Amino acid sequence: MPTPSMEDYLERIYNLIEEKGYARVSDIAEALEVHPSSVTKMVQKLDKDNYLVYEKYRGLVLTPKGKKIGKRLVDRHSLLENFLRLIGVNEEHIYHDVEGIEHHLSWESITCLEYLLQYFQEDPSRIEELKRIKLEDEQKQT
Repeated sequence: MPTPSMEDYLERIYNLIEEKGYARVSDIAEALEVHPSSVTKMVQKLDKDNYLVYEKYRGLVLTPKGKKIGKRLVDRHSLLENFLRLIGVNEEHIYHDVEGIEHHLSWESITCLEYLLQYFQEDPSRIEELKRIKLEDEQKQT
């Protein structure tokens, strides 16, 4: 399995390829707010581990293994954003919170959160009940 840092790169590379059709070192560096030299080192490591194929000055392509992991990481990120949104986390905190927790949850925990999200979405009254509980608690605190 890739390290958390490798996961960040694979997720970003997958997103860039989905959005633009390609991912250049400069695009990855800008998106992750790191130096291009750091991207080059990581891309070489990802190439060595068969997540992508990298040719200097020509670009990179995700391998089937890299695509599978990249998609899974993007789906995990989206699931966590949707879950936090559903439970009422303020929108301005969601991205940062997801970045903080996504590497610390097991895939089993992610799957269980997926079931919980589905449970709430299948019956909107469950979401309303959760909102009611949260509102009552917030009113007690004021």
